[in-house]
Amino acid sequence: MHTIVILTGAGISAESGITTFRGPGGLWEGHRVEDVCTPEALARDPALVHRFYDLRRAALASVAPNAAHDALARLDREWGGELLIVTQNVDDLHERAGAVRLLHMHGELRSALCAACGTRQAWTGALPPGSACPACGAAALRPDIVFFGEMPYQMERIEDVLSRADLFVSIGTSGAVYPAAGFVRLARQHGAATLELNLDPSEGSAWFEETRLGRAATLVPEWVDAVLAANSPSYRT
Repeated sequence: MHTIVILTGAGISAESGITTFRGPGGLWEGHRVEDVCTPEALARDPALVHRFYDLRRAALASVAPNAAHDALARLDREWGGELLIVTQNVDDLHERAGAVRLLHMHGELRSALCAACGTRQAWTGALPPGSACPACGAAALRPDIVFFGEMPYQMERIEDVLSRADLFVSIGTSGAVYPAAGFVRLARQHGAATLELNLDPSEGSAWFEETRLGRAATLVPEWVDAVLAANSPSYRT
């Protein structure tokens, strides 16, 4: 059995009704990214940043996994080889669909991070500035979101699996945000086949051996069906 690495981005969750990170004019739900997703923003206006992510966290109750999430969860259950789903998304739709072999490289809405001791813990309600960390007691809890300028989570693990991948698949990504945008080149350097499933061509489409355009809720189940039917990661089936 072969090793498959899958990268998912905002496009897969957009079909469940979650707003993509950068909308018209570079805004995310009316806010400049610099005002809600940088360490400087958190230091300058913690109330705004915490409130912004509180609203995003609460909004998860009104959305559900779509057919693409369900298909990847099925692949996770049935694929006998190594598999890692790396998501840039901070929602929990992959988990709610049933995926287990999953890594959130940009953090999670339903998690809080202690800026003092580094403890991460599940968090479902509001997270006001100055909330106390249950682990160390410091009033230092913040949204467990990887802000611009911060290092994504588990990069060593991601790079290790990419170096052994037989197939790398990118789903619903813009190809504009690094380091994730460079994963396709790393995978190709180590001989992996590469496939992009996207609504529109991404900034990195030229790096993929094949790009299939369409809705993730259509393309992903079709691809998963073919992979499992052939018991092979070849996207040419």
